[in-house]
Amino acid sequence: MTAQFEQVYAIATRSYTFSKSHVAHSAPTDVHIAIEYCGICHSDLHHSRGEWGTAKKPAVPGHEIIGTVTATGENVTKFKKGDTAGVGCFVDSCRSCKECTQELIQYCSKGTTGTYGSPLTDGTGHTFGGYSQAIVVDENYVLRIPSTLDKAAAAPLLCAGITVWSPIRHYGIKKGDDVAVLGLGGLGHMAVKLASAIGANVTVLSRSPSKNEDALRLGAQRILITSNEAEFKAANRTFDFIIDTVSAEHDLAAYLSLLRTDGTLILVGGSPDPFTLPAFSLIPRRIKVGGSLVGGIKETQELLDFCGEKGIVSDVEVVKVEYAEKAWERMLVSDVKFRFVLDIGGGLGKDTVVE
Repeated sequence: MTAQFEQVYAIATRSYTFSKSHVAHSAPTDVHIAIEYCGICHSDLHHSRGEWGTAKKPAVPGHEIIGTVTATGENVTKFKKGDTAGVGCFVDSCRSCKECTQELIQYCSKGTTGTYGSPLTDGTGHTFGGYSQAIVVDENYVLRIPSTLDKAAAAPLLCAGITVWSPIRHYGIKKGDDVAVLGLGGLGHMAVKLASAIGANVTVLSRSPSKNEDALRLGAQRILITSNEAEFKAANRTFDFIIDTVSAEHDLAAYLSLLRTDGTLILVGGSPDPFTLPAFSLIPRRIKVGGSLVGGIKETQELLDFCGEKGIVSDVEVVKVEYAEKAWERMLVSDVKFRFVLDIGGGLGKDTVVE
């Protein structure tokens, strides 16, 4: 295959544009993708600012990637030139551990190769993500994007969407279940959409009644104002599941009172602070508390196909590449409904200057 993308541009490590050339190297199973859109995730900010440990430089974030296939290796069978393709949170794994062989790649016992900031297996550097004009990924870690979905609005499905879809599937949430969603941000709004789409009865838990209109529009049956003591108390033993998307410190034990016997609270928001979890908030009703990461490739494709059939996408604000830094700042204060997406194809180039 003729080498593609001998020189492409990316934005990196807080506000500069640089050229990168490692994408020209290709294996027989590689898919070359010209990136059109990349969703902005909290992980991008934390990684690039070194808040989760020292980031390898230059740090090019972005793992909600959608674009067009421009070339394929000679052994590629799943994609062809012109296909719309996506790349999510990882681009490789060991492929041999128990988790990988069971399609649980996200839990690879030897660790996945993240879409950005992970060492390359050949030792030549580290991975660069989707704030870039192009990416090359092994076909086994590339996803098919249904033609029925808007590309920009589908991008966050590759992280925010699968982060809530995977626990919905694993914990067995089904039609008729009473499900509460704690937090109505990037993850929460997708939890509402997806749980509602499978027929669950969804309630949004929020401190503010200002979220009511959005909650109902997204598919929730009602909103429970958690700051209203009487309303909160009246909801005791109401839900089968709580999907907790909050990434800040909060009183986990208080929300357990809302669960019925054998109820489950599922953590998908990564709060850095430890929780206090009294034993007797669990024992009397056999309450379970669990967590969930993103999904594997098979499960993510299942999500994309489901969304393609149902017409489900994220609520997004598409912004120019130059706006990335300002989008990060707005994201930190929840000033977006509900996910930013960078228009990579519409503006990233040699002369791009981040505001």
